[in-house]
Amino acid sequence: MTVQRQRIHLLLATTAAAFGFACGPVAAQGSYPNKTVLMIVPAAAGGTTDLAGRMAAQALAPVMGQSVVVENKGGGNGAIAANLVKRADADGYTLLMQYSGYHVISPHLTKAKSWEQSDFAPVANVLSAPQIIVVRAELPVKTMAELVAYAKAHPGKLNYASSGNGSLQHVTGAMLEQQAGVKMVHVPYKGTGPALQDLLGGQVDLTFGTAPPFMPHVQSGKLRVLAVTGKQRLPSLPNVPTTAEAGYPGVNATSWFAVFAPKATSQPVIDKLTADIKKVVEDPAFKKKAEEQGAAADYMNPQQLGAMVKTEYANWAQVVKSSKIEAE
Repeated sequence: MTVQRQRIHLLLATTAAAFGFACGPVAAQGSYPNKTVLMIVPAAAGGTTDLAGRMAAQALAPVMGQSVVVENKGGGNGAIAANLVKRADADGYTLLMQYSGYHVISPHLTKAKSWEQSDFAPVANVLSAPQIIVVRAELPVKTMAELVAYAKAHPGKLNYASSGNGSLQHVTGAMLEQQAGVKMVHVPYKGTGPALQDLLGGQVDLTFGTAPPFMPHVQSGKLRVLAVTGKQRLPSLPNVPTTAEAGYPGVNATSWFAVFAPKATSQPVIDKLTADIKKVVEDPAFKKKAEEQGAAADYMNPQQLGAMVKTEYANWAQVVKSSKIEAE
């Protein structure tokens, strides 16, 4: 073989190898997903974060053509779940169903941070829901005015549950204390589920949270809803006033529940995930189920979700400061 032919053969071989290397990842991305997808929920079973994860997983499975398994990893104000997903392979097979309180409030209240928002790639928002103020049925109050009067007559006696220090429930309670001029005892739990159980058992007097986990107990008469912290009344609770209607417009808090992936996840995988979630969230059956639970199916694409995170992170920094909640 001549030197010229050797050079031609080498050039062709190098070009073929480079072409094959370039096509390899594309082919792999095109086959996503080809195995079970794991969705990590940063809370115990029973709360709205868990509901959002399970609703999304159940509806996503047939759309993606693969099983979507929910795994609850509560604790650490969401840090346990966040770190699991942060360290996971960035291949789209480990996702975080994040709760807004953990994502944009807890970071302001944690001295030793183990994760940053930049560790995650926004994928899609799934649900949004205002908080409700709910009390145990035995508590002798039926309105916000009566709750405030009771708190003033019994300073330091009322206690309220939250899903953890720095959670949206905690901040909502602090906002109410500040605006109503009352003092309550904060009792943090590792998620809404455990907090709900103690509320039903009478160990705590009230809590603040999204409606879904409380609705069955409200309907059975075991719990009583005093107000909705959003700007509008909930269709599932049409007779319950907003906090603004009850005289406390500053007690305004809405949660959102969104999917995030490890930051290095490729754009084709993010695009596939958000497109599939969009189909799910915009499905009429999904919307109806969310509304019946006191939430709203609320799709946002990665860009919209990322922008909301930045805005809310800045806004909640001011709320935390004015509410005088101290970092752990």
